Amino acid sequence: MSPGNERAVVAVEAVHGDVRDAVRRALAGAEWTRLVQKGADVSLKVNLGWDLFIPGSITSPLVLEALIGEIRDHVGRIYVVEADQVLEDIESAFHASGMAAVCARTGAQWVNMTDAATVAEEFPGNVILRRIDVPRILRQTTLITVPVMKTHAKTVLTGSLKNQWGCLSKMRHEYHLVLDDALADLNSAIRPALALMDGTVGLEGNGPKSGRSRVADRILCSGDPVALDTVQALVMGLEPSHIRHLATCAARGIGTNDIERIEVRGMDLAAARVPFRPARHNAVSAVETLLRRSALKRLFFDTKIFDVCLFGAKLYYRAWTRLEAQAHWARIRAHPVYGPQWRGRRPGSRRRRAELATPEPASRR
Repeated sequence: MSPGNERAVVAVEAVHGDVRDAVRRALAGAEWTRLVQKGADVSLKVNLGWDLFIPGSITSPLVLEALIGEIRDHVGRIYVVEADQVLEDIESAFHASGMAAVCARTGAQWVNMTDAATVAEEFPGNVILRRIDVPRILRQTTLITVPVMKTHAKTVLTGSLKNQWGCLSKMRHEYHLVLDDALADLNSAIRPALALMDGTVGLEGNGPKSGRSRVADRILCSGDPVALDTVQALVMGLEPSHIRHLATCAARGIGTNDIERIEVRGMDLAAARVPFRPARHNAVSAVETLLRRSALKRLFFDTKIFDVCLFGAKLYYRAWTRLEAQAHWARIRAHPVYGPQWRGRRPGSRRRRAELATPEPASRR
């Protein structure tokens, strides 16, 4: 948020059957051209955090393509960025989701930050992440974060602040017990200039993966990630004061979580409300949290036993997908607006990384 007494602005728009129009209205409401310099190269940080995804668990290609179409004439080069997790192959999600097809149609360039060059930066004012290997592309471009409207078992919700989690190395699970401070550290170091939230199809229940696809028909946009996530909580029927990382990030000056200092444009908040079922820990999340808090933490996470734990977690998600995912896919594929982007697509296809390598942009001089 701007210094002084200026209020943060969050635009909330209904889709009304036309995603591109809703994205256009949300961007205009947030006055995005004041936040992203004319001609700037931009990185669009999508959420592709699950290769066995269901609709609502990742950023939709429909929203990504609409965003690229709206910003293309204002910005320079456009990059779509994300990084692997210990459990996930982001290349698989990139292709199976339809993101690769969007990049091919629009000319946006894909960068898997796991393979990209990094620069080690020190942040002595941080609490947990005092040294971060920052992907160099994030220092060469303006960051626009493109999160999904989801519940989260560890942080209540995941939004524009949590979406930067994918900017860390794939071993970021090591900070799960200190997420509130780690998220504040991360967003102090890598703060997006703009956040555009995909609330077309979100995820409720046991997010951020094994939840239930939820059609919400919303697009949110702001230059203040804390304000956006605060409004996101209210739209989802969640209490912002119960979401600790919002208060932590606000206290660190990343934005405001004070609704009295947030101007909501577009929809009235009461009309925008689409209640989401809160998250609970699934089996993987519950076991991980228990082990991290136990005296056996080092045995399970710092030895070869960790590989066995990862194998078990992968089996769990594959079993869940086999038993539960089809019902969510069928429901969303039947949707007249959001269904076509998913029809004919199946998660889990893999490509050799060497075939998909994308050169990083040259450093600015």
